[in-house]
Amino acid sequence: MESSGRELPVKAGATRHRWASRNSRKGFSMSDTLPLQASSAPSSMSPVRPTVLQLAIREKGALYAAYIPLFAEGGIFVPTAREYRLGDEVYVLLTLPDDPQRYPVAGRVAWITPLRAAEGRAAGVGIQFPADEKSRQLKARIEGILGGTMASDRPTQTI
Repeated sequence: MESSGRELPVKAGATRHRWASRNSRKGFSMSDTLPLQASSAPSSMSPVRPTVLQLAIREKGALYAAYIPLFAEGGIFVPTAREYRLGDEVYVLLTLPDDPQRYPVAGRVAWITPLRAAEGRAAGVGIQFPADEKSRQLKARIEGILGGTMASDRPTQTI
């Protein structure tokens, strides 16, 4: 197969459907778009675009489970079977409960829960929000939705 030397975004429908079938009843829906390197050149010579993940959280309980307040700027856990490395750049389109707006977040992977993790935790990545004004507003919005639930000792997707 000849290579065009460019990246092709590919919808990862199989990953979404496999994940969605197990987790849609938990208040999440997720899909991801993966960058596909179509070049035979070494990956270090080719720029790699961040992966785009879409996460729609429909319930307050699901938001509590996904939110990561331990990161200074906040963060969100995104269930996915795709492998990532710490520090990978990821672009998340996040939808919060009872809010039609999609919040774009250009973050980095700062937490990884591998497949077959202990205690039946979902595989996925924790995305750390960047240190910017939009992220501070998003963090405040999430914490406003969660209110007193933030003090709960219920387990989350990460801790």
